[in-house]
Amino acid sequence: METTEKKKKGSVLKREKIKAVKDAAKTGPASAHLYDAPTSPRKMRLVADLIRGERVAKALSTLKYEAKHPAERMEKLLMSAISNWEAKNKDVKLEEADLFVKEVYVGGGRILKRLRPAPQGRAHRVRKRSNHVTLTVDRMPAQEKKETKKVEKETKE
Repeated sequence: METTEKKKKGSVLKREKIKAVKDAAKTGPASAHLYDAPTSPRKMRLVADLIRGERVAKALSTLKYEAKHPAERMEKLLMSAISNWEAKNKDVKLEEADLFVKEVYVGGGRILKRLRPAPQGRAHRVRKRSNHVTLTVDRMPAQEKKETKKVEKETKE
């Protein structure tokens, strides 16, 4: 009893698996990174907390009118993430996508150490901090859309 299928080599299976993973990554959430932004991570986290989990339109308007100076860099990063999402999902219109900020996290970057003159010939160390930001946008899950439709129907009645 011979089978007509031949066994595939391990290397061929590995190549096919890698290709499948790459194909799956071509759609779905998109992210953007900002490295070595010259702001302390603590200040950037305050801005990141404002937009985490929000819809993209609301997040953009929040960042546009936010007084804190890291908001300008975060707004630019969000625009970059949106354009990355558009490049990944060419068949979906941005207006119909209903994007939201899936995750934002801020990590510490490199610290530049400088010296500042102090009294009596001493020197104090000044640490100029920077940060790394990663922002991910994605479509709203399908189940939430169904729930909002139910709520809309109930309010109309």
